[in-house]
Amino acid sequence: MNIAVIFGGKSDEHEVSRNSAVNVIDGLDSDRYEITQIGITKEGRWYQTEAVTDEIASGEWENRADNKQVCLPADPTIHGILVFDDEERAAVKHIDCIIPVMHGDNGEDGTIQGLFELAEIPYVGPGVKASANCMDKSFTKIIVGEIGIDQARHCVIKRKDFADDREGEIMNALSTNDGKLPLFVKPSSAGSSVGASKVEKKSELETAIENAFKYDDKVLVEEMIVGREMEVAMLGNHNPKASYVGEILSAGEFYDYDAKYNNPESKTRVVDDIPVGKQKEIRSKAVEIFKALDCRGLSRVDFFYTEEGRVVFNEINTLPGFTNISMYPQLWEAMGIDRPTLLDSLIKLAMEEHSYGENY
Repeated sequence: MNIAVIFGGKSDEHEVSRNSAVNVIDGLDSDRYEITQIGITKEGRWYQTEAVTDEIASGEWENRADNKQVCLPADPTIHGILVFDDEERAAVKHIDCIIPVMHGDNGEDGTIQGLFELAEIPYVGPGVKASANCMDKSFTKIIVGEIGIDQARHCVIKRKDFADDREGEIMNALSTNDGKLPLFVKPSSAGSSVGASKVEKKSELETAIENAFKYDDKVLVEEMIVGREMEVAMLGNHNPKASYVGEILSAGEFYDYDAKYNNPESKTRVVDDIPVGKQKEIRSKAVEIFKALDCRGLSRVDFFYTEEGRVVFNEINTLPGFTNISMYPQLWEAMGIDRPTLLDSLIKLAMEEHSYGENY
C-alpha cells in the first residue's frame, strides 16, 4: 500500500507540520507501506522528496537536488500524483491513502480535503465540512452551543466591521464578560495559539485585536476561564473512542505558541487527580462534540476544568500535532497503543470512510 505523507504548506504552522511529519514517517511500518513523502514549500510548490527526517525537520529538504515537482490532479481516474522529470514530462504515481500532516490554513480548514475528495483518494482525518467548521472557532462554538455544552462567553469581530466602527467593536468586545477583564483575543481560524493575546487592561484590547487580524479576517474575543487545561484524543469514525484525559502544564502564563514549542518547561501528563466521575464527563463530552461536528478519524478536544468542577469546552483540533511533545499520540501510548499501531488504525479508518467505489 502506497501512503503519501504530505507536510509543510503555506501556513504559519509550517515548521510544526514538518516536525509532526518526522514522527509520522518514523512511525509508519516501512515493511508494510511504501511511503511517498510530499513536501509543500511556504510558496506553495509541491515536491516529492527522498529527504531523511532530519532534513525534513530542519527544512533542508527543500535544497535537495533530487526533489521532483509533483501535483495532485483533481481527476479521479488518475488516483495518484503526477511526478515531473527535468524535461517536465509527467508520470503517474498511484496513491492508496494520504496522511495530511498539515496544520493551519490550507491544511486543516477543508481546503486540501476538498482536493482529496475530487481526486477520490482516501485520506486521514475529518472531511471538508467538519474541517472547515472546526477550523473556524466561531462556527465551532455555534454547533457546540446547540448541543448544550458549556463554553466561555465570547463575541466575534469581523475585519470590515472593525474598520467601519472601531470604537463600537471595541465596546462590544469589552461587553463580552460584562466589562470584566482579562479577556483572550485570538484569530478565529488559526491554530497553535498563533496570534493569541491575553488582555488585562482596556488599553491593550485594540492592539490585541489588530494583532489577531494579521492572521484572519475574523477575531474571537473570549472571557478568561480560570482552570486547568485538559485534552482528550479521539479515534474513530461513527463510533469514536476517547482516550484518557491529559493535562497541559504550561511554562507560560497561558499555552501560547512559544510555551508549546519553544519552552522546555511546558509539560503534559495523564490526569489522575480529579474525580473519576469528572474524567468520565470530560471524555463523554469529547465524544458528543466529535459527533456533533461530524468528525472522522482523529481529533483532539480541549477543555478547561475549574476548581468548582466546571467542565468548559475550549476548542477542537482536527489534525493534532504528532511532534515529540504533542498530547495526541502520548495519550494513546498511555492506553497501550503505540505510534505504529495508531497510524495503522488511522489508515484503516480512512480507507473505511473514504471508499469511492469497488476498486478501492
